[in-house]
Amino acid sequence: MNLAGFIARNAMRNKRRVILTTFSVALSLFLYTVLQTALREMTQPASSEDSALRLVVRHRVSLANVLPVKYHARINSMPGVRVCSKFTWFGGVYQDAKNFFPQFACEPDKIAPLFAEAEFDPREIADFIGDRTGCIVGVKTMERFRWKVGQKITLTGTIWDCSPELTIRGVYRGGVDETNLFFQHAYFDELTGDLGSVGTYWIKALNADVIPELIARIDRTFENSDAETKTETERAFQLSFVSMFGNIKMLIGSISTVIVFTMILVTASTMSMAIRERMREIAILKAIGFDGKRVVSMIVAESFGLALAGGIVGCFGAKLLFANVDIYALTQGFFLKFDVTPHILAGGMLIAAVLGVTSCAIPALTAMRATIVAGLRELD
Repeated sequence: MNLAGFIARNAMRNKRRVILTTFSVALSLFLYTVLQTALREMTQPASSEDSALRLVVRHRVSLANVLPVKYHARINSMPGVRVCSKFTWFGGVYQDAKNFFPQFACEPDKIAPLFAEAEFDPREIADFIGDRTGCIVGVKTMERFRWKVGQKITLTGTIWDCSPELTIRGVYRGGVDETNLFFQHAYFDELTGDLGSVGTYWIKALNADVIPELIARIDRTFENSDAETKTETERAFQLSFVSMFGNIKMLIGSISTVIVFTMILVTASTMSMAIRERMREIAILKAIGFDGKRVVSMIVAESFGLALAGGIVGCFGAKLLFANVDIYALTQGFFLKFDVTPHILAGGMLIAAVLGVTSCAIPALTAMRATIVAGLRELD
């Protein structure tokens, strides 16, 4: 029997303990991988070249405040603006309060130019523009509710005192978000009594170079007015929603630290028991010529192997699971996607490797320093 076989055989001596230890490490690293992926999805929203050119103009105080409709013409005429569309969050309910999905009132002829990375059927866009009560919906929301083009739906208002009765005129695919529903701002104004206000303005800039100056110009134009503006990139606008949950990074970081510390305790306890049971065997190995460093390397190899096996099961199990699960349906629209990236996998496996070495450090050193006589006196 070679040395590797000897280590493997020792590790599998108590199969129940090995399985439970590996499962504990796997579960802990599975949770770590899920938490890190969730943090990444919340703090690094999906983006594209087109999304980098989009800006959002909102009220400086909060999203709950509205902007005057008269701002539209002034923003649209500014240098560097390719497209400017009214964009008002509706926030209605479809049948049940749990059926959340994003709904916006907008200008129908500007949707395709504004979200150029998404795939729109020109005929469906034309139908949408031509139907005052028409709407166009992302493919994920269509699949979620099993809607079809031509179907009539009703959204019950929760923020606004109206309930639009809409006809689905088209479906869009691709882009950074396939869950939105867009309907005509003119219809929204009609239902609300034409309040003369808009939630936000969404802008598509001509190119990336004009964005800093355009942001400054818009906010400077409406400075000291009754409705001062805050203009920001689409990415910054999305991250402002994440900040409403508090310090997510600190929370998830704290939970991950507790998980890693718990793994160390579990693995260290396992290795301590395993080494204590083998003190006589370790003494015999020393007696026949194995030095302390070789004994320690055997113990570390066993611990490292257990931790690495748990890491592979936990981290790659998470990747396999979420690659075959509809996370949008599972989380009812909270997460659009849940990609376990190579960077997260590498981090999990690195933790497993460090765990395997550190958890057996004290037991291994104790075994190395123990004398042959003291080891032979140990009872099985």
